Amino acid sequence: MPLTSDPSLGEAAPAPRSGPPQAPAPTAPDDDAALKVVPVRHPWRWLAVAVTAVLVVQFAHGLVTNPAWEWEVFARFFTAPAILRAVWITLQLTVYGTALGFALGIVLAFMRLSASPFLKSVAFAYIWAFRSIPLIVQLLFWFNLAYLYKRLDFGVPFGPAFFSFDTMGLVGAMGAAVLGLALHQAAYAAEIVRGGVLAVDAGQLEAAAALGIPALRRLRRIVLPQAMRSILPNAANEVISLFKGTSIVSVMAIGELFYQVQVVYGRNGRVVPLLMVATVWYILLTSVLSVLQHYVERHFAKGATR
Repeated sequence: MPLTSDPSLGEAAPAPRSGPPQAPAPTAPDDDAALKVVPVRHPWRWLAVAVTAVLVVQFAHGLVTNPAWEWEVFARFFTAPAILRAVWITLQLTVYGTALGFALGIVLAFMRLSASPFLKSVAFAYIWAFRSIPLIVQLLFWFNLAYLYKRLDFGVPFGPAFFSFDTMGLVGAMGAAVLGLALHQAAYAAEIVRGGVLAVDAGQLEAAAALGIPALRRLRRIVLPQAMRSILPNAANEVISLFKGTSIVSVMAIGELFYQVQVVYGRNGRVVPLLMVATVWYILLTSVLSVLQHYVERHFAKGATR
């Protein structure tokens, strides 16, 4: 650096340095503390909260104070033996319909994913038919199976029969309900499973095949664990929908929850409290299914980034 002589100081002083202007010094912490911070105000949000809170309180107050709800009648019938038996039948219909429906749905899903045009066509026709026909119509068809087919023969196709039997006592009301619910559920389960499998990156299957991993192991260890993340939310919705949809079997005089409630209020005329009995049972059991869904989803989400 060049030096310049300053006679007043008697020594050389550095010459002024030319160049771009220096950046201003950072603001001191005391200056930042002096700034006034104004929070963002949300008046409409608080107004919506206040209005909603008032409506909720009014609704709860009406439930408690309105004598038309007849809570004493509700308490008397909520755990009545007839109602508990009806709840058990409803759970049986849900479990059987879900298990058989998803078992058949998985088969149909892989038939649609197969390379065989015939299997694809059969699976597509099944899904198209059972999603097009209303569930109540399907239930009535299975309930009247003995009218449609009086005998079933087993033997050579289009040839002699080895043995046969009457269908009059083959399918009862409960069997027809389970069969109808399962076959109806299978059509929706097939599309849920197919969508989950298609969500898995095809590159992973190609890499596994290149490593010589058998097809069944690829399906069990690579495809299904990842596909379950997409399958579970939709499958849980279908199970809950089936649980509530079991009320439709009341047309077959099966003593499930809604049918039994109808029988009771048909005798005593207490329609509203008996409907509340069914409503609360549906809410409780749906909540249990939602909790199970949460833990199953958390199990299959291990290792996921989300």
